[in-house]
Amino acid sequence: MVNQTHGESPGPSPACVERPSGGVLRRYSAMVFLEAEMSWNVLISPSQLDRKGLLLRKGIIVRLLEDVTNRRASKEHGYYIAVNQLKAISEGKVRELTGDVLFPVSFTCITQKPMKGEIMVGYVDRILKHGVFLKSGPVESIFLAEKSMSDYKYIGGENPMFMNDHSKLEKDTAVRFKVLGIRWMEADRQFQLLATIAGDFLGPL
Repeated sequence: MVNQTHGESPGPSPACVERPSGGVLRRYSAMVFLEAEMSWNVLISPSQLDRKGLLLRKGIIVRLLEDVTNRRASKEHGYYIAVNQLKAISEGKVRELTGDVLFPVSFTCITQKPMKGEIMVGYVDRILKHGVFLKSGPVESIFLAEKSMSDYKYIGGENPMFMNDHSKLEKDTAVRFKVLGIRWMEADRQFQLLATIAGDFLGPL
């Protein structure tokens, strides 16, 4: 189950790219924050078990946070941003060889999932002759093909860029774009996006 969150989000305001004043460039996407109800199995070592259960609950939360970070994303839910609430811990099952205990847990997690047709904001990461690679929030592979940049022309050199009569796309340029296509890469546990800046109010910011 996935719900759109309302009120304060667990991170910075979306659709925001701030230029550096002290060498820091903040890079945010414009994806909506979602809240997903999830069920996972969490493995806990015997040293984290105690009679009162306080150490156990802490251990489960710590391990759950580690697992969310390691798994990174899923095709169904998108990118895992933060664990919101631990809702239930079911009875654990002991593994005979190690003594570790496997606990089924249910929790809510804040996620972000890109959608086809969505308008997002990112920044230029790499420039090639046939197009530009962008990054936006947790999405690290967004391709903007030369053919989708209308009148922009490639200019090579030490600092390559795409340029037209009014603006240019170079390293770290903030760009508002539309998502044309999405592909889930299971091996990398991430989404690849195909983008365009053809349309009103799209392009460099």
